Amino acid sequence: MFICPMHPEVLSDRPGDCPKCGMNLEPMMPKLSETKIIYTCPMHPEIEQDHPGDCPKCGMPLESKTAGSVNEQDRSEIRSLSVRFWIGLGLTILVLLLAMGKFIPALNLHRLVPMGVSKWLELILSTPIVLWSGAMFFERGWRSLVNRQLNMFTLIAMGVGVAYAYSVVGVVFPGIFPDSFKEDGEVALYFEAAAMITVLVLLGQMLEAKARSQTGEAIKGLLDLAAKTAHRVRNGKEEEIAGNEIEKGDVLRVRPGEKIPIDGRIIEGKSTVDESMITGEPMPVEKGADDPVIGATVNQTGSFLMRAEKVGADTLLSQIVRMVAEAQRSRAPIQRVADTVAGYFVPGVILLAVVTFVVWAVWGPAPAMAYAIVNAVSVLIIACPCALGLATPMSIMVGVGKGAQNGILIKDAEAIERTAKVNCLVTDKTGTLTAGKPRVTTSIPVAGFDERLLMAMAASLEQNSEHPLARAIVEQANERGMELELADEFESMTGEGVSGKIGGRKALIGKEKFIAETGIPIPPGLAAKARELQGNAQTVVWFASGGSVVGILGISDPIKKTTPGAIKALHELGLKLIMATGDYRKTADAVARELAIDEVRAELSAKDKNDIIQQLHREKYVVAMAGDGINDAPALAEAEVGIAMGTGTDVAMQSAGITLVKGDLAGIVKAIALSRAVMRNIRQNLFFAFVYNALGLPIAAGILYPVFGILLSPMIAGAAMAFSSVSVISNALRLRNLKL
Repeated sequence: MFICPMHPEVLSDRPGDCPKCGMNLEPMMPKLSETKIIYTCPMHPEIEQDHPGDCPKCGMPLESKTAGSVNEQDRSEIRSLSVRFWIGLGLTILVLLLAMGKFIPALNLHRLVPMGVSKWLELILSTPIVLWSGAMFFERGWRSLVNRQLNMFTLIAMGVGVAYAYSVVGVVFPGIFPDSFKEDGEVALYFEAAAMITVLVLLGQMLEAKARSQTGEAIKGLLDLAAKTAHRVRNGKEEEIAGNEIEKGDVLRVRPGEKIPIDGRIIEGKSTVDESMITGEPMPVEKGADDPVIGATVNQTGSFLMRAEKVGADTLLSQIVRMVAEAQRSRAPIQRVADTVAGYFVPGVILLAVVTFVVWAVWGPAPAMAYAIVNAVSVLIIACPCALGLATPMSIMVGVGKGAQNGILIKDAEAIERTAKVNCLVTDKTGTLTAGKPRVTTSIPVAGFDERLLMAMAASLEQNSEHPLARAIVEQANERGMELELADEFESMTGEGVSGKIGGRKALIGKEKFIAETGIPIPPGLAAKARELQGNAQTVVWFASGGSVVGILGISDPIKKTTPGAIKALHELGLKLIMATGDYRKTADAVARELAIDEVRAELSAKDKNDIIQQLHREKYVVAMAGDGINDAPALAEAEVGIAMGTGTDVAMQSAGITLVKGDLAGIVKAIALSRAVMRNIRQNLFFAFVYNALGLPIAAGILYPVFGILLSPMIAGAAMAFSSVSVISNALRLRNLKL
């Protein structure tokens, strides 16, 4: 399917132009698991169709929704525009020499080529420029009229068409014109204006196509990262297979220097892995048994066996590609301002052109009608809002690609705009401020209960949980070689604890409050020990079995090395920082003191975190929430901007507007800096888009002529319009050099 980037409701099953705005329909992108290519318009995502073409609303070329599938289409469009531009430019130079030669005495063209011959040569040379090189403008302009969706191609088609048609009639039937159309007995011709405008607009379209192609380099680069082959181990034998033949559960061998073929987990061996192409971080990461590895990253020093866990569209690389492609096509709320202005602007310009024509025809100097036509055409051309349609999408496309290169996955353009306004960050502790790799450092059973049995029972119950603290308990038991039992009737209370049956006895593990609320008494001596551990920044987990508490576990999670610097940078950006954690108050306070966090909210449930976000909204804060667990998902969705750690759960990533692949707080600093830079760039682009029109329209209409005798040639108007588009494209591409 093909769709218009400006009007997503326009769909077509074949390539073409948007019937509403005349822009190219673009191929839409389905999920990576789908094979059918859908084309869409980056300006109007409701436009979808299954073949290339132009957007019926705005005329922009439709883009494939399948990232990386439109390379040939992009190249074909650029080749076509380049051929039309260069041939048109060559012919235009000849037309300019014939038309303007009399003003260059050294050439003596008016003697070599008599006027009677010159005007016919201009007609012959201009016709392929206007009707072949510029054919796409007339097609899109006509479609915009038929669909009552006036756009920039409406103005281009009218301006170029009037100048060319008037000149053709002036050559073929000069006798039908009254004296008011003539100067020195000759009808004034404007072939050079029609040709020059066509070539300038083509130049803008060609630069735009190249810029759009360049913005997809981040995605194409990611797609090229995927390993082409893998070494699968089955029944003791090793075989080389294609990357797309890997199945979930396959055991793969990865040697030093090879790319890791798919997402999975190491089951034997250890190594260091370069994950910079995914996370943006240059330092290699040490990996050992049971550590996760990401497809497309590079194994460096050791050889290991891994088990494939995610294949096809489920891999992190595939998710990144899909998220980046979808975000690049999304629209920021600020775009609505430009859309609203454009909706009134084009009809207003046409009305101004009509008024200009009438005023000059009635009150203008001789030849009045010639002046009237020239000035009306100038108004139509200089007002063309080409740059207006590019202002927001170009910055979004470049910004999202830049983010992807730095491990920042942006869900849509709205997330960028909201992130730029954030002034308060609410962050979880575990896995966000801390490393997210907690370890059991203390285990204290009640008198008469075996410490080893405490660990084994706690791990047996926790092995069904996804929480980082649960994983720490299970890992500790595995390291100590303990045999774990299967838990029956397992139940998880998000943010509180879990329950189940171990050996036929009811068991619970979680917060002190969770245990107490079930009616199980808390031993005072053990409670005092728990407070002591919490004061040393250890998280305390309580374990009860058979209706009584049998022990506590103290779990430490070291603060990430990058966290202190990131918090300092966030304060410098003007953000208020609030730690909202389900952990105990004393543990949270100890971490907050070390990191100089502004405010601490501890012992929270998932609902509590949600309530905090709502309270901050009432206090007029623009809130970003950073987290990585299932219990963070509601708060991530409630905040203006949810920021999920890529090391966390899938549900957290789905609820968030921004995902940090590395799961590092420093990434939030980069995300906010990038968002502010993108929004600043968009505002600059909108200025470039409007300033030429605002300044040029009165001059084009002839307001300076009575006092200064200054008129704006249609060629100068076309150059100003093209310069506006070039300014927007160049400014947007500057984001590629942004240092985060």
